[in-house]
Amino acid sequence: MDRLAFNAVAAINEQRVARQMATNEMANATTVGFKRSFESSVRAIEVEGAGLKTRFQPQSFTEDFISMKAGPVMVTGNDLDISLSAHSVLGVTAPDGTLAFTRRGDLRVNAAGALETGNGNVVRAQGGGALTVPLGVKVTINADGSVYGIDPAQVGTVAPVLIGNLLLRDSSTTPLQRREDGLFAVAGAPKGQDITPGPIKPGLTSGALEGSNVNAIGVMVKMMDQARSFEQQVNMIKESKSCDESGATMMKAS
Repeated sequence: MDRLAFNAVAAINEQRVARQMATNEMANATTVGFKRSFESSVRAIEVEGAGLKTRFQPQSFTEDFISMKAGPVMVTGNDLDISLSAHSVLGVTAPDGTLAFTRRGDLRVNAAGALETGNGNVVRAQGGGALTVPLGVKVTINADGSVYGIDPAQVGTVAPVLIGNLLLRDSSTTPLQRREDGLFAVAGAPKGQDITPGPIKPGLTSGALEGSNVNAIGVMVKMMDQARSFEQQVNMIKESKSCDESGATMMKAS
């Protein structure tokens, strides 16, 4: 019976990461530009060793690549809000100073005059540095990522002035994985590596935001299934204990 209890505990332990990731997805169901990235399944594998080949142990198999499935687009009318198209990603400076990518499009101008995302990551220009907006300039962002500015204080017809171009990349042919800080990076590559240009021209829609691509109902069903699986494994441990106690009682009676 100890093997039964061991297998049940092993199954509970193997499902731990899947439960944590499901909780994380549920917590980010309303986060702007959030992309789900985790798939997990538990399989029974044969345990090698001496004795009969009848021993199996549960083991989890996981995949942690960013799903670029589009989320719902919300029209905001804000000139600094952008919704990235298809597999486009936006280059930003991560907290550790390296290049990273994101799908967040809630942009703003910080106290230093640089464009940044809603969670404080500075947006990079095509040249690699920060994209700085002059004080008092009204910003508009075109579909190709070009950023123009107009001084509202000037009288008459004023032509927009090019401030810079957002660092946009097409990730359709490049698998991405999530960094520790929640940003995206090229899978299996060192931190800060740029994305090789893909076949699709990156672009965006101004005045709109992309919501999370997490299906809240699907995640809730997954969490319920995990809870039932946990309860089933615990019941197996209890039944194993009950059978052991019954066997010990029969031996005492004899």
